[in-house]
Parts: sequence; C-alpha cells; structure tokens
Amino acid sequence: MTSNNKSILLAGAAVLSWSTVATAFKVALSYLTHFEMLLVASVTSLVIFSIVLTVQRRWGTVKALPRRTWGYFALLGLLNPVAYYLVLFKSYDLLPAQVAQPVNYFWPIFLLVLLAVFAKQRIPAKKYIGMFISLGGLVLISAGGGQMGNLDISPFGLFLGLMSAVLWATYWMVNNRNSHKADATIACFMSFLFGSVYLVIAALFVGVELNTLPGILSGMYVGAFEMGIPFICFGLAMRTTGNPALINQLCYLSPFLSLFFVSAILGEQIVPTTYIGLSLIVAGIVFNEYFAKSRI
Repeated sequence: MTSNNKSILLAGAAVLSWSTVATAFKVALSYLTHFEMLLVASVTSLVIFSIVLTVQRRWGTVKALPRRTWGYFALLGLLNPVAYYLVLFKSYDLLPAQVAQPVNYFWPIFLLVLLAVFAKQRIPAKKYIGMFISLGGLVLISAGGGQMGNLDISPFGLFLGLMSAVLWATYWMVNNRNSHKADATIACFMSFLFGSVYLVIAALFVGVELNTLPGILSGMYVGAFEMGIPFICFGLAMRTTGNPALINQLCYLSPFLSLFFVSAILGEQIVPTTYIGLSLIVAGIVFNEYFAKSRI
C-alpha cells in the first residue's frame, strides 16, 4: 500500500468517526447529563493519548516540557476540553442533532473574525461573500427548521451552538499560534490531562451519577471517536500524504454523512432546510478556502 493510499484510509477513518459523533452525543445525553458525558469522554480520551505516548515512548518529551509550557496547557485545558465541550454538549441537549451539528460547523467563519480582531489580519473583500453564504445557511437552518420543518429549536440552544463554534475557533487560533510548544499528540494529551483534572475536581462539587452501563459506554464512545482516535488518524494522514489538500477536503464529507446516522439511528426526519442550510455553510467555507485565498 502506498503512503497516499494509507493516508486516505486514515483520513477516511477519521471522517467516518466524526460522522457518527452527533448521533453518539444524543444517545449519551439520554443517559447522562452534559457534564457527566464530558467527564467520561475526557478521561477516555486522556487514556487513549496516554497509550499512544507509551507506544511511541515519548514520556521523556512530556517530562522535559518547560514549566511555562505546562502553565500554558493548564490554561488551554480550561478552553478545550472543559469550556468548549460543556457548551457544545449542552447545545446538543437542547437542540435536534440535525440543527446542533451544522451550527457548530460555523466555526471557520468565526475564526476569520477572531483573526481580524485579535491578530489584525484584514479580511479580504472576497471572503465576505463566503461569510454571507454561510450565514444564509445558518439562518435557513435556524429559522426554516422551526417554521417549515416543525423542529423544536431552542433559542438558547442555538446561542450555545454558536458559542461552541466561537470557542473552537478561539482554541484553533491560540493553539495554532503556539504549535511550536509541542506537537499535536503531546498537545492533546496535555490539554486533556488538565481538562480531566478540572472535571474530576468539579465532579466532587457538582455530583455525578455514573450508574448506567449504557451511559458510561456511550460516554466512552464519545471520548474515543470524537476526541481521541480521529485526531490521531487525521494527524497521521496529514504526515504521510503527498496531497494534504485532498485530505482536508475529505473533512467536508463528515457533516453530510452525519445526517445519515442522525436519521437512521436517532430517527430524526431530516428536513429540507437542514440539507440546504448545511450545503450553504460548507459552500461558504469552501469558497473562502479555495476561491478567496490571501497571503494573510
């Protein structure tokens, strides 16, 4: 098997994994609170990254990280997994999966705005076209799904979904600017190490009831196939491919495949506005990435 074929298989595994998690979120939330689900998922992901570091024999690299870098990840862990996933999971708790998933996918648009505000990166005029296309999709899903699709759409759930997109865009921006501090695997391990510690401490005060096996297993699935395994597979795919653009493009299949699982497993009837709105959101992102390029 050539390295390009291997990278495509790895990327395909990551995309398929991410495609199932919107459904897994809703299943887990039928047994657990959003906090309990994050607690189980975060610890599961931490175990997975620990196993990877053990196999790669890289614990010495972790121990050699400077104190300042440990402090950086202590703060980053508050953002991801704690803040981001608490907000994301609560939005899924309040919204149909077919609405929560596309709304969260709006994060690249927020990233453009954040880079303009905090990194002083000017937004090229062409990229406003992509932003408005995606915004139109978001409005269609939010308003059309309730009016024409008879979906129960919580305004607060929509707000949380958008906030989760803002938080992920913030994490991406901060992590990307500090990628020199550690590679992706160690960065994920460190973030989830501190995040899991925070969540365990919070559990002592919040109180949790992890007394159902289906709930624990579904939470572990979320940790494995949302936070852990796909990031490892996708990272390996990007390192082994000769065509990184193709690997990135495969990610755009994920939200559409996700609707299939939402319909088949959760039984949600996917309304036309969801398909059209999601297509517009993705079209706006693709337009900005490939047709409105800039050196900024």
